[in-house]
Amino acid sequence: MTAPIRFPRFFVTAPSPCPYLPGRSERKVFTELRGENADELNEALGRIGFRRSQTVAYRPSCLDCQACVSVRVVADEFKPSSSQKRTLKAHDDLVASECRPWATPEQYELLQRYLAARHPGGGMTQMEESDFADMVEHSPVSSYVIEYREPGVGSQPGKLVGACLTDFQGDGLSMIYSFYDPEAEARSGLGTYIILDHIRRAAEHGLPFVYLGYWVEGSDRMQYKVRFRPMERLARAGWERIGDDEHSRLIAAATKPRKGGIRPSMPGKDGARAEYRVIA
Repeated sequence: MTAPIRFPRFFVTAPSPCPYLPGRSERKVFTELRGENADELNEALGRIGFRRSQTVAYRPSCLDCQACVSVRVVADEFKPSSSQKRTLKAHDDLVASECRPWATPEQYELLQRYLAARHPGGGMTQMEESDFADMVEHSPVSSYVIEYREPGVGSQPGKLVGACLTDFQGDGLSMIYSFYDPEAEARSGLGTYIILDHIRRAAEHGLPFVYLGYWVEGSDRMQYKVRFRPMERLARAGWERIGDDEHSRLIAAATKPRKGGIRPSMPGKDGARAEYRVIA
């Protein structure tokens, strides 16, 4: 007789300052992923807007705000834009490898340079090597790290310029956390390339979606996510396709130069290094 699957217990965090929209607070509902059914639970929760952080699955549960919207790219219908085609061509010499979820000093050093340049002052800048190892290795689900390297010389591997911790789900790839070399001037657009490569990988494996986490309209550092089409978002009635006209408007807004001609060069992140304190 098969043992019944135990329904997970959910908890709610205490409110804390929102990292995306100034003046607002955030709250999360979360549950622990563990046991032999962790993969199935993670996939089921992912389809209703949850994200994974180590052994926890969470989603926003804010009292007076619904700005965080889960989005996923429809991989098997994706058509790159002209600029995305240029990005693919510019980095088509990179060697991508699927590695087991095992943290390395090389990955950690790359992450530190990335955080210092792209997220100075962020909570993850204080991450020690042991914390990084926990983020990568404490996974109860099917995960791997995709490394992106420049061409090697002989038997020596090339320089590591990018990496992404990725969950493999039954309906797609979920990008948990990506980072890349911020000092590689000849490698402009590496963050976009890593997403494009995941879309390509999902399509090649017959997986329909690439999950990008939460998109927040009004948060400049989250607008890079809407540049991939077609895309679906999670609404009250379930996943829905973003219409062509609306999507064009969102892309135009995302690529519009900001004041002073400066646009955010680095996507914001969700799903990493969060504190989960239960409301008493």
